[in-house]
Amino acid sequence: MNTSLDQLQKWIDSKEDEHLEFKEAKQNFHFEKLVKYCAALANEGGGKMILGVTDKMPRNVVGCQTFEPLERTKAGLIDRLRLRIEGEEIKHPDGRVVIFHVPSRPIGMPIPIEGAYWMRGGEELVPMTPDMLKRIFDEGGPDFSAELCPAVTINDLILESINDFRQRWIKRSGNEALGRLSVEKLLEDAELMIDGRLTYAALILFGARKSLGRYLAQAEVIFEYRSVEATGPAQQREEHRQGFFSYYDKLWDNIGLRNEKQHFQDGLFMFDISTFNEGAIREAILNAISHRDYRHAGSVIIRQFPRRIEIVSPGGLPPGITPENILDRQFPRNRRLADAFAKCGLVERAGQGINRIFEACIREGKPLPNFQGTDEYQVFLTLHGQVQDPRFIRFLEIVGQQRLASFTTHDLIILNHIFWGYPLPDFYKSRIPILLENGIIERSTRNKYILSRQFHTFLGRRGVYTRKRGLDKETNKALLLKHFQECGPGGCKFEELAQVLPSLSRYQIHGLLKELKGEKRIKVEGRTKAGKWFAV
Repeated sequence: MNTSLDQLQKWIDSKEDEHLEFKEAKQNFHFEKLVKYCAALANEGGGKMILGVTDKMPRNVVGCQTFEPLERTKAGLIDRLRLRIEGEEIKHPDGRVVIFHVPSRPIGMPIPIEGAYWMRGGEELVPMTPDMLKRIFDEGGPDFSAELCPAVTINDLILESINDFRQRWIKRSGNEALGRLSVEKLLEDAELMIDGRLTYAALILFGARKSLGRYLAQAEVIFEYRSVEATGPAQQREEHRQGFFSYYDKLWDNIGLRNEKQHFQDGLFMFDISTFNEGAIREAILNAISHRDYRHAGSVIIRQFPRRIEIVSPGGLPPGITPENILDRQFPRNRRLADAFAKCGLVERAGQGINRIFEACIREGKPLPNFQGTDEYQVFLTLHGQVQDPRFIRFLEIVGQQRLASFTTHDLIILNHIFWGYPLPDFYKSRIPILLENGIIERSTRNKYILSRQFHTFLGRRGVYTRKRGLDKETNKALLLKHFQECGPGGCKFEELAQVLPSLSRYQIHGLLKELKGEKRIKVEGRTKAGKWFAV
């Protein structure tokens, strides 16, 4: 692990939650207590245990003298918890900080310590509640969509929907022989019927309204259109309680009725962008159907507003999936449904649907998909349709389709973040060298990047480039020295320097001070926060 001082500061400034725990541990911290806290973090999805930092806001680094050597402690944690826990030491200006990176527990397996399964409860650790334990144990259960529904027969299904599935499968596979199969044989080959009995997946995909209401009423999709935010009846509301193939296209038809075009002009260049991207919306709906928890009594709800769409599906994200890793991990909660969608070409079997949603938003200059409101009981996805700045779309065109074709979704997210000035998550930074090599971005400071000069020039933003590029090192040092000279014999504290150079991090300012001190142009009296700096 290689956590930067900037990242550490971000964690220090964050609120403590089930994924982030701080302890002072200046002189001592019992190993057994550390084991319990790490188990609690693992049971709730993994996180960071940070020692040497006060646990009350505003937090300060106080230094940690425990757990030396660190490798011995790390080996002890791995032995007790059977998890690959990483430990690292950070040499902060105010003292040694120790971080234990705790991964999530295995799917369906909470970790016991001292006869209990621990979790965070305020400032203390408490045993996990029965309902939480049940959800964890259920993670390792069988695929619900593959289970048999003994009471359902072919007469409970809509034949037109089955034929729609058949034609899509033929088109996808090129196998004309599928057209000659009986309904029963077709369903068997699609693994939707086993030994003459139908699965829940067959009911969800092709079930008649009466049959679905009798055997699986929660397999329902509700569509609403609301022109304003105010509560009250929706202008349009439709409840689809029948097989998915009987209403899938109708859902998009309803959305398309109010899918306005946004018109933009950049010099002689004119273009129109639909508020809602059809491919992204269809992928989001398919995700909601194939990954929801059908043991939950709720329905999938699609709410359309003039400039955004909300899709809410019951059951929370699948085990091991979070909004942060959703692009990199796959866990099909209902594999039989996902397989059926893949056979007829509605989704890719490799699970790239969520990547396509992100890429569509980025290429059209819209905000990234938002999962705010998601918890263990529901997935809440918001897709905004408002184009933020058409110049970003022009930027992607300048990059060129040939080069973009070789970029991953992570590359596009990095470009999106840099264009809008958002901080880059650490797990994306491994792709930075590729974008630097292609001349699309430049390094402005040690951990900051901007679009290259050529793109700013082409977009008519040379002034923005100069501002973002910032001042060079010698200019920054001259500004610091001038400030020290103006402070006179009273000197100044480190906190003031962030006001002199607000675009630099504490780590970068420390580097400049070290150079000035080495050049004997400044001196320091005192240590830590009480120290003062003077011009020589």
